[in-house]
Amino acid sequence: MTLLLVAYLGGVFTILSPCILPVLPFVFARADRPFLHNGLPILVGMTLTFAAVATLAAVAGGWVVAANQYGRIAAIVLLAAFSLTLIFPGLAERAMRPLVALGARLSDSAIRERDGSSILPSLLLGVATGLLWAPCAGPVLGLILTGAALNGANAGTSLLLLAYAAGAATSLALALAVGGRLFAAMKKSLGVGEWIRRGLGVAVLAGVIAIAFGFDTGFLTRVSLAGTASLEQGVIDRLHPAKTSPPSSVVTNDSAGTMMSAKPNAAAEKNLGVEGGFPPLSGATAWLNSPPLTPEGLKGKVVVIDFWTYSCINCLRAVPYVRAWAEKYKDHGLVVIGAHTPEFAFERNVDNVRAAVTELHIGYPVAIDNDYKIWRAFDNEYWPAHYFIDAQGRVRYHHFGEGEYDESERVIRRLLAEAGDGGLPTGLVAVTANGAEAASDNRDVKSPETYIGYNRADNFVSPGGLVEDEAHEYTTAPLELNQWSMQGDWTVSAENAALDKPDGRILYRFHARDLHLVLGPPPDGKPVRFRVTIDGTAPGDDHGTDVDADGRGTVVGQRLYQLIRQRGPIADRTFEIEFLDPGARAYAFTFG
Repeated sequence: MTLLLVAYLGGVFTILSPCILPVLPFVFARADRPFLHNGLPILVGMTLTFAAVATLAAVAGGWVVAANQYGRIAAIVLLAAFSLTLIFPGLAERAMRPLVALGARLSDSAIRERDGSSILPSLLLGVATGLLWAPCAGPVLGLILTGAALNGANAGTSLLLLAYAAGAATSLALALAVGGRLFAAMKKSLGVGEWIRRGLGVAVLAGVIAIAFGFDTGFLTRVSLAGTASLEQGVIDRLHPAKTSPPSSVVTNDSAGTMMSAKPNAAAEKNLGVEGGFPPLSGATAWLNSPPLTPEGLKGKVVVIDFWTYSCINCLRAVPYVRAWAEKYKDHGLVVIGAHTPEFAFERNVDNVRAAVTELHIGYPVAIDNDYKIWRAFDNEYWPAHYFIDAQGRVRYHHFGEGEYDESERVIRRLLAEAGDGGLPTGLVAVTANGAEAASDNRDVKSPETYIGYNRADNFVSPGGLVEDEAHEYTTAPLELNQWSMQGDWTVSAENAALDKPDGRILYRFHARDLHLVLGPPPDGKPVRFRVTIDGTAPGDDHGTDVDADGRGTVVGQRLYQLIRQRGPIADRTFEIEFLDPGARAYAFTFG
């Protein structure tokens, strides 16, 4: 019930958002007509259509998004025709095209100055409006859509999206009530009904143009003057207060665009409880290094499940310890299973995962969890996450994120001893990791994980902001700490930025020992040469494992690249990467 209330209030707040502006003319065009036959049907149609499309898009993938694009085009044409019949009343009689005639009939039945008895025309216009409406994705809508993507299709997701849309419809209904009285008074006192009608037609046409050119999700999102995101976050914090635990290196999949989240875990070595049974592993779409494994087949073994994804820096820093546990205790009844659950689309490619497993020298079984079925079976929310299962098939302990490796190993030793192994090797593993696997220097990490795709991008300062899904020429801007910008011709999608022409640049003002960037080549796999600098000069001894002292490197696969590892004192520095060839894909910065 609390989540439904949060979703509803988040929808109510959309009336303060600039992204609602293109939709307002469609609603106010019926402001002076009977609410039950005009205003209510369009709001119902808009609410149901938005909830249905958003639910499908969140859980069903790209085909729904593609199909919805055709629906949006049809809705744009329909509402454009509708606006023209408002501006030019005689156009409908002279026009021969079916859509214009349809727009005229809708106008006559839903707008003309008489009480209509049929709700179908207004309902159809509401459906068209629902196809076009793209609300600014604040914290509330972001949480709903992220939960839908992770938890799959269910009634709860649909109810939350319906509550969000109903909240928006409520605020629009109030605006409609106020607008209706205002317009009726103007028409009665001033006798300017025909000019009001034409003015509304112009407003509707302007709204259609704004939506057709993406101003509703681009410019209007960036110029929000009402600060609805802070209002929504305030509601979330009041109804579901944040945990007071300090931040730790735990990777999560949240809507705010950050992979680092707070959820540390203190080991309870002396009092290990039973957290639940061994969830099924049948959701794996493939297995590496092993035939498919089952909880039943693993009875009698102590099992560690490691949720990871191969471009996640936090996961990579945990791998040396997981690898060492698997090797040290494999002859004593321990089975380690890596559940590879992807974050980026390229991590769904099994060949990419296989290459990463080989490069990381992972010899234990890896379950490919591309559909998040194992993730959901464990009710997991984090990368990395470790679940410790005893020989009787019971989850006895879990740990989220990096760190506390000694405590985790002591849990393994205790569970093996409980299973009857009295000859365990002494001591704890000693790990010496290199490159991206080396532990972070947390004392000097003052820069956060930063996504480049527009879905979760933060602190981007190039003039004009990010342009969604269109080729655009970007220019740089002065940077403060943790701000970034681009230069050159780029196309920014929800997940990455793709370089359209050679010599594109990305700049970031950071404070950390290590800087990594998740990169990929173009779809044809052609290598992309690049060069990096720090404060305008080659990195020299401060170069990472994927570049030389002159800062030169090559993107040859889709993975995390370590570009900077500073040897001296850490300070605020300006990082720049220049791609000498087109086609590079950039996904996210990480630091250590």
